[in-house]
Amino acid sequence: MRTVEAMEAVEAAKAVETDVWDSVCGSRDLPVERGVAALLGDVQVAIFRTYDGALFAVGNQDPFTGAFVLSRGIVGSRGETPTVASPLHKQVFDLRTGRCLDSDGVVIPTYPVRERDGYVEVHVGTEAGRASR
Repeated sequence: MRTVEAMEAVEAAKAVETDVWDSVCGSRDLPVERGVAALLGDVQVAIFRTYDGALFAVGNQDPFTGAFVLSRGIVGSRGETPTVASPLHKQVFDLRTGRCLDSDGVVIPTYPVRERDGYVEVHVGTEAGRASR
């Protein structure tokens, strides 16, 4: 018998699979420990590949300055937590959750990201949802 949580997770996964995924770059074009920026509809994202090959996508806007620069940030880790530090004032963000590790209550958006057929793809919502932002 499935739990309610398990059924909700399956439904969420189906919804993401049927929504719009945007191809950002070729898998080979995303260097390890570096970021790339992409404009998907009206959403700017920063995409990173960490040293272990994991992919992460977060909002590109630094919440402290308003500048769209996180893709130029310093990729690293705090313990087991993959991070990016803003290139401006060096606040550090958890790439998995978007939570700022230096300032309570500050969070940047995170987005599902995957590799498919030799390309890195990011999911920022349905095409209709992106158009209405």
